[in-house]
Amino acid sequence: MEKKLRIRCWITLDQEKFFGPGRLQLLTLIQSEGSLSKAAQQMGMSYKKAWEMINDLNSRGSQPYVLLKKGGEKGGGAEITEHARNLIVKFEKLSEKLEKITEEEVEILDSI
Repeated sequence: MEKKLRIRCWITLDQEKFFGPGRLQLLTLIQSEGSLSKAAQQMGMSYKKAWEMINDLNSRGSQPYVLLKKGGEKGGGAEITEHARNLIVKFEKLSEKLEKITEEEVEILDSI
């Protein structure tokens, strides 16, 4: 039996989830793909769900996280803002710290 200690972290606003691993992955994929639809596809989620997540980030956050460009001859696109890039870096650093904590506290698994 494999045992592993895991910690998952979310940022909440007004007691509702605002940002966590899923939205981190979505922003990262938007950054690399330049497209919300391609990012959603890679995550195996509908465009509508991805759009709702981005809309929630943009509307509840202090600044926009993603700028969407409507389609045209060359198609639409999406890009993350500097605000989003800063959040990605900070959230990834926090995740690394939490991972180190789980490594330091792994002996708790011996009592299971």
